[in-house]
Amino acid sequence: MRRSVTLFALLTVFSVLMFAKSFEGRLIDATCYDQQKSAATCNPTSTTTAFALLVSNQAYKLDAEGNSKAADALKNRADRSANPSQPPSTRVTARVSGSVGADNTLKVDTITVQ
Repeated sequence: MRRSVTLFALLTVFSVLMFAKSFEGRLIDATCYDQQKSAATCNPTSTTTAFALLVSNQAYKLDAEGNSKAADALKNRADRSANPSQPPSTRVTARVSGSVGADNTLKVDTITVQ
């Protein structure tokens, strides 16, 4: 009985992990992107609250939890410690682990900002 429960638990964990994907791309300000339909000038700042990940010219908006995680990660970047009110000097690259919803929204499990 104990083996069956353990096996069932392991299968459940692995089946959930199977649906998670890893995405790497440019982190952008989703509000700016919606208005301009271009990511050229949509670098995120410390005041950005809605983020999107641009992967191969496809924008994936982050879910509410992902926006919170992205804001925290962006504020804690090493190159932002000197003057946090200034936008990043270069494009922000991020690696996101999560799954894509029906409306191209990324449900974020983890995010790493580089």
